[in-house]
Amino acid sequence: MMIMSRTYATRRSSCLLVLLFLSYVAVISVSCGSSIDTFSSSSWDEAYVKATSFVGQLTLDEKVSITTGLGWGGGLCVGNINPIPRLNFPGLCLQDSPTGVRFADLASAFPASINAAQTWDKTLLYNRGVAMCEEYRGKGVNIALQPMMNMGRVAAGGRNWEGFGGDPYLQGEAAYQTILGVQSCGVIACAKHYIGNEQEHYRDQETSNIDDRTIHEVYGWPFMKSVQAGVGSFMCSYNQVNGTYACQNNRTLNQILKDEYGFRGFVMSDWWAAKTGVASALGGLDMMMPGDITANSYPLSYFGKNLTEAVNNGSVSMNRLNDMATRIMAPYYLMGQDKGFPPVSLVGKGVNVQGNHSSIIRQVGAESIVLLKNENWILPFSNKAPQPGKPTTFALIGSDAGPSPSGPNGCGGSDHGCVDGTLAQGWGSGTTNFPYLITPLQAITARASANGQSVSSSLSDWDLNAAADAASKADYALVFANCDSGEEYITVDGNMGDRNNLSLWHNADNMISKIASVNPNTIVIIHSVGPVLMPWLSSVRAVVYAGLPGQESGNALADVLFGDVNPSGKLVYTIAELETDYPAQVVYNSPQPHPEIDYTEGLYLDYRWFDVKNIQPVFEFGFGLSYTSFNYQNLTVTMVDDVPDNINSQNDTVVAHVRYTVLNTGRVAGAEVSQLYLAFPTGLGEPLKVLRGFEKSFLQPGGSAQVDLSLTALEVSTWSVSSQRWQVAHGQYTTYVGASSRDIRLKGSFNL
Repeated sequence: MMIMSRTYATRRSSCLLVLLFLSYVAVISVSCGSSIDTFSSSSWDEAYVKATSFVGQLTLDEKVSITTGLGWGGGLCVGNINPIPRLNFPGLCLQDSPTGVRFADLASAFPASINAAQTWDKTLLYNRGVAMCEEYRGKGVNIALQPMMNMGRVAAGGRNWEGFGGDPYLQGEAAYQTILGVQSCGVIACAKHYIGNEQEHYRDQETSNIDDRTIHEVYGWPFMKSVQAGVGSFMCSYNQVNGTYACQNNRTLNQILKDEYGFRGFVMSDWWAAKTGVASALGGLDMMMPGDITANSYPLSYFGKNLTEAVNNGSVSMNRLNDMATRIMAPYYLMGQDKGFPPVSLVGKGVNVQGNHSSIIRQVGAESIVLLKNENWILPFSNKAPQPGKPTTFALIGSDAGPSPSGPNGCGGSDHGCVDGTLAQGWGSGTTNFPYLITPLQAITARASANGQSVSSSLSDWDLNAAADAASKADYALVFANCDSGEEYITVDGNMGDRNNLSLWHNADNMISKIASVNPNTIVIIHSVGPVLMPWLSSVRAVVYAGLPGQESGNALADVLFGDVNPSGKLVYTIAELETDYPAQVVYNSPQPHPEIDYTEGLYLDYRWFDVKNIQPVFEFGFGLSYTSFNYQNLTVTMVDDVPDNINSQNDTVVAHVRYTVLNTGRVAGAEVSQLYLAFPTGLGEPLKVLRGFEKSFLQPGGSAQVDLSLTALEVSTWSVSSQRWQVAHGQYTTYVGASSRDIRLKGSFNL
């Protein structure tokens, strides 16, 4: 976006927060308390009864008003649906973003979704969603415009950080848990951007040409999982899909989403993404956002009076209009928003919704940090001086270590369209205001001071001599670097949404090389929206990938650097040696008015491409180091049931269990993310292996855990274009279990 009574299936989990200290290990077990809820078909049925009754009382104009936003700036929220006072309907507030409540005061700035995914922790993903739900609801937001689950097809894609990485299975699981959390207290989540919106350049003109099998097995998979989670709304994207705009695309909206996936909620347009009225309504669009054709042109709208006229002249049937309005109202009743839902109070009302959410923000921040290199165990830092009587000294180098001179929200206006301090979120509509931002300099200085250690700094990115002087006098040199991206309506340092390349910003490569030449204990900390090139890698002792950690950024980092938290994050994309190693790149320039972007790599996204092309990555998908070590053993695969004849997204069943044991063989407590990959029988055109499960196990030294992962009929199926259904091939399937996509520890097989 631009500018701007229930039946439950219940599962309870326990949260385990591991705090690692150098001298001892403390393990705190906390009950999550909340149930993980999905809405059953009977819940939707009950909501539809209420919605149908409500819509039956509306006039034609009132039905149309439910489908048409009030235009940009037409209400208190970024999207607004008109109230109907005579029926006590207060209207609807739609508000960004995936990092928190946008344009709000007294609200939190959460870690970006890419960081949440890097925890690989389903319970933590859910709990983050719950905290967000509490803030959205407290501010009176009916519909939270998240999660985003585009696939990161191009490594430089501007909005990749708003999603969950480069694998459809991981994206689907993360979206599923996030939706459960966001909807747990009665807020409607929104699955976006459906579908094929993989770059910002030409997003409003290009056509993403994707074959049917790839849509089903890759780009549609996380959206299918969103429907399974009971998501109440979808947002269609700006781009065309195979020559038809996504917000009027009968194939993707009606045939796949509503019919095949069984989606019962409503589809809204991304802001000004709809290009027509009648064709959009017939193509599957239910709600026009923000309502006007261009910004501030309301009441001029493709819907509104034009939709009323289309119904009167028969271009759009009354049945279709009733369906549109009913789909919008059904999630409203499903979430219980007709009873006791708070009024809108985004700013100026004194409504503080932050609660104790700083704790989960800090936890996600710390657990999402990926330790990429740790030569000779230079990390974690010791509380002891390297020489008797001489306190340890740290030099913090680079602007990313410190604050923005204009404050955490002063840089680039309300949507963070610049970078002049530490980076904790990208730019665009996926951002939110920081209530505060703990910088690395603040947190590390506080921690070092408490230890009797000292910190110096050189925050200029261009004064290499001053930086080298500071670094040469310290025991440890911590070089901070970043790179940013966001939405196309903001250009930062010549980057129009998408990054121009994968290099670090602000002279960082030169700075790192310079500091490494004067200090043998150089550690690089990267705050980044995605993968970056690392030409200096061999010259530094450690690399800490911190991503976009939100308001507790510095504290989360210090927790890991000083050993309070054992790093357990894993990469959710591949880091390559060269940008050309990736299967696709951003189309920056095209002579065509509607550029054709052909997804010729098909199923071979991210690590799948590197595998089939035998390209050695710098760091592979799923990689991440720990301060301890883990072993794997005792793999078994047990068939549960015969594969059903009719396999579909609405009736998925478990067909096999994969069990194995993970052991902590080190001397400190820590968490391991074990990953299950599946190889299909040969001859199907599938990648060499695809992710099909993962589990995060928190273990004491010498401790072990049995992991039990399920494989469903869908997960062992491929999409048949000719028969238009999921099919299971007969033959041998191979299971790979390991610590990353290339660090395979156990191998098994089964036959179907």
